[in-house]
Amino acid sequence: MVRRPNDPEHSRFASLVLLLVALFSCLLVYAVVSTLLNPTVNPQDSSFESLESVAGIDFGEKTGECCRGIENLELWGAAVKWGSDFKFNSSVECCQACKAMCSGNDGPCLCDTWVFCGNKEACGSRFGECWLKKQKDTLSPDRQEAGQTVSWTSGIVFGKGEGIVEMETEYGTLHIKLFPDCAPYSVTYILELLTLRHCAGCQIYRAESRGQSWDSQGNHIKDAPYGPPFALIQGILEAQGTPFKKIPMEACPTIRSGSVAWIGSGPEFFISLANHEEWKNSYTVFGSVLSEDMEIAEKIAQLPTKSDVWNNINVSVLQRPIPFVMRRMKKSLGDLNTNVKSE
Repeated sequence: MVRRPNDPEHSRFASLVLLLVALFSCLLVYAVVSTLLNPTVNPQDSSFESLESVAGIDFGEKTGECCRGIENLELWGAAVKWGSDFKFNSSVECCQACKAMCSGNDGPCLCDTWVFCGNKEACGSRFGECWLKKQKDTLSPDRQEAGQTVSWTSGIVFGKGEGIVEMETEYGTLHIKLFPDCAPYSVTYILELLTLRHCAGCQIYRAESRGQSWDSQGNHIKDAPYGPPFALIQGILEAQGTPFKKIPMEACPTIRSGSVAWIGSGPEFFISLANHEEWKNSYTVFGSVLSEDMEIAEKIAQLPTKSDVWNNINVSVLQRPIPFVMRRMKKSLGDLNTNVKSE
């Protein structure tokens, strides 16, 4: 995935290369730049060229890939399982215990928060304690404390019909199911955006249809090229005036139609309009657009664009960027299909 040329991170990288050119010989510069661009060293590189070069590498999903939490964080809430009597050897097991209480289709989850003490030295006799809790508001979890002195690791689990936010545009509202178990840091950032009174600067600026390379179900057509167009819409999720902290690489499952993922460490993101097995496991996926709303994304992909070239990649840029706002759910989901899996 390619960033806009005026992206700050891209500019810093270019400056670094120029500095190296000034300081070292051409041979040394080539070696250093090759190392920086090698995707086995930097899996967060955002260009299509890097994706092509890792075509033979299978990053795969590790055990516990989608049972992640945030270290040095203790979430509060009403206890449904007391950790003093409920212990495990790992945070993954604690997370899975909470998920087991959130697998039904007949009502809200009995557990939506897990808190685990996994540092033997810091936890002492409390090592292994797994507290399962219930939030009053899953989109605004209650924090007890956070910081390096906190020995707890905490995570959130969203059940069916929960953890869905709105990306409101002039062309319609995209409902996005968030994946806190796969991308807890990413989801925490999105939930923080919901608390702001605005999202000035949040916009979609690139739009490319499936063209002749993918069918209406998002499946790649045999022997067709993989773009351009690349079957996606791309934008930025950063509110002006609010400092953005880079998101760490989190779970990177195969990109599917509807996947919402970061480009590198954000704040640029994309929504895929097709299944992209050719991109391997290179992007942090933090949510998925509900299937009923994909027609809105498709509509945006058909808007007037102009051609541009970013890092030697032909792209289609919207003639007029589309601003959007991130909101909590305004109304009941009704008949919307909320059965979106994070794995």
